[in-house]
Amino acid sequence: MVLTSHAELGNTGEKTGFWVEEFAAPYYAFIDAGMKVSLVSPAGGQPPVDPKSEQEDFQTPSTKRFDEDNKAKDLVANTLKLAEVDAADYDAVFYPGGHGPMWDLTENAVSISLIESFITANKPIAAVCHAPSAFLNVKDASGEYFVKDKAVTGFTNGEEEAVQLTDIVPFLLEDELIKRGGKYQKVDDWNAFAIQDGLLITGQNPASSELAAKKLLAALA
Repeated sequence: MVLTSHAELGNTGEKTGFWVEEFAAPYYAFIDAGMKVSLVSPAGGQPPVDPKSEQEDFQTPSTKRFDEDNKAKDLVANTLKLAEVDAADYDAVFYPGGHGPMWDLTENAVSISLIESFITANKPIAAVCHAPSAFLNVKDASGEYFVKDKAVTGFTNGEEEAVQLTDIVPFLLEDELIKRGGKYQKVDDWNAFAIQDGLLITGQNPASSELAAKKLLAALA
């Protein structure tokens, strides 16, 4: 699982990072299925948490489980450096969202190379909410954008507008996926939706994180 290392919400002076639910729900889906999970981030160490995701309104059974799980907290506090991991050592990769990935994973050459290595090895790649931004500049063996002509989803323009960050984020994920030729799909804002097209698995929003994780588990099975 690849988490963001980016903590600044544009020039607002507010903080961002990874969204707790989008990490916790997939993490527990994976370990409960018997998977061994490594946590990774561009900078290594403790990745920033989006403070809004810790508010009471956004707590779920998975976030509450994480709150009481010292082993998981220790893993999060000591993520490996992205540059130090090899796709050959893993069966799949999952990118949790939060706004952070838009800044530090979209054009991250190490991350892009890692994802392309998974694709070349015919291993599934998954992301939820804002984290499909990590797939925007990934290309296939022919040099085309990997999302081109593939069913894909991610945080919608309407959801971005609802959280009043349309003018703060570096780009609108829905628009960028479409610009790269993705067959962008969505359901009503804030409803759970995840989709798979070949090796590519994406989820629309925080409510979709467990659904995306289960699609990844099914792909591995």
